[in-house]
Amino acid sequence: MSVGSPSGDDDEVVSAINTTPLVDVMLVLLIIFLITIPVAIQTVPVELPKEMNQPTTTKPENITIAVDVDGNIYWNAQLVPDYNELFERMKEIAVKNPQPEIHIRGDQSARYEYVGKVVLTCQRAGIFKIGFITEPPAGAIMAR
Repeated sequence: MSVGSPSGDDDEVVSAINTTPLVDVMLVLLIIFLITIPVAIQTVPVELPKEMNQPTTTKPENITIAVDVDGNIYWNAQLVPDYNELFERMKEIAVKNPQPEIHIRGDQSARYEYVGKVVLTCQRAGIFKIGFITEPPAGAIMAR
């Protein structure tokens, strides 16, 4: 007679895992996925735009304005003394038809204020096409 069991039989350790709750949970998840997937797939068919990275085409009438670290302004590589002179030059080109584009090249270490003043001067002069020229990061592969 064994000391631990009142009936006298030895209890055996059950080594099998009861998988019934696991199967129940998996069936519920399967049903949920079967119901929700058709709802998620039904979308409006639209033609999405393709990404294209095209190099800028520099036309002779386009103006490149460069801003260096110290806030100096360059009109097509010529130093402009101040923002008033820049404004006067921009007023002259704003009346041309078609209006030339302004491409701004700002030094990455320049204060935002300097580039912002150039954009504000463009707006005051009535220039509609303003773009920023950037350099791709080193090691970036350009798709064609």
